[in-house]
Amino acid sequence: MNKIIVAGSLHYDIMLAAHHRPEKGETVIGSGCSYKFGGKGGNQAIAAARAGAAVSFVGAVGDDAQGEFLLHALQAAGVDTQAVAILAAMPSGMSVAISDAEGDYGAVVVSNANLHIDASATRDALWRDAGMLVLQNEVPASVNLQLATQAKQRGIAVCINAAPARDIEPALADCVQLLIVNAVEARDMCQIAVNDLTSACEAAQALAQRFPQVIVTAGEHGLALCETGGAAFSLAAIPVELVSTHGAGDCFVGVLSQALLAGLSLSNAAAKANQAAAEHVSRPAIV
Repeated sequence: MNKIIVAGSLHYDIMLAAHHRPEKGETVIGSGCSYKFGGKGGNQAIAAARAGAAVSFVGAVGDDAQGEFLLHALQAAGVDTQAVAILAAMPSGMSVAISDAEGDYGAVVVSNANLHIDASATRDALWRDAGMLVLQNEVPASVNLQLATQAKQRGIAVCINAAPARDIEPALADCVQLLIVNAVEARDMCQIAVNDLTSACEAAQALAQRFPQVIVTAGEHGLALCETGGAAFSLAAIPVELVSTHGAGDCFVGVLSQALLAGLSLSNAAAKANQAAAEHVSRPAIV
């Protein structure tokens, strides 16, 4: 069981730099533009592969230049793309992200091909040697449920990064071993405002009543962990000079998944992922 299956979104990202992000009705003059590989699923798959895991990806792209770019980026990182469908009549997913002078960002995502992933088309060969399935919420809930059910039937651990926030239906929750959420997502799921490590621990403890293992990330504060029946505890963020927060959460999830599959405990895996995320935000984004 030495392979991670990541199922999720692939986006062709247009990255804009500006002094600040526009308010409603405001036009801002930008200072830079670049194009990069994106999508929470794709970012997590590449992070896991770069950390040393064998990774297979389940997703969909359009039959266009953007889809070709996305597939090439996955393959260049060593990710198996045999389960990525190329859809002839559908454009690839894309996003536009604006990074401000402080390194924070906002984004608009258009899912396109990501809304048409056929989870029923996965073959037995995909699941061979798999030890973990990693999901996110940038694809339809029905896709996550189908794949999580298949994983559970095969005894494969399921991790869901519930981002962006939406309800997790009971049938899907029953398949999930590990839930990873940020402060906003945790608040939406358990109605506890997360604004420091103490409240992050409270949220993790509450969510651990529904999921066996929970991690709540709290940005510059750090993160909290809890397992069902245990006490929550926290890890402080590692101080670094911030360049950009873009993709930090996906880096965390990918490295965490690799570390767990390699046999590390949840706390040690989280510490490794915390270090990787700190390094990620302190350097310019790479494909």
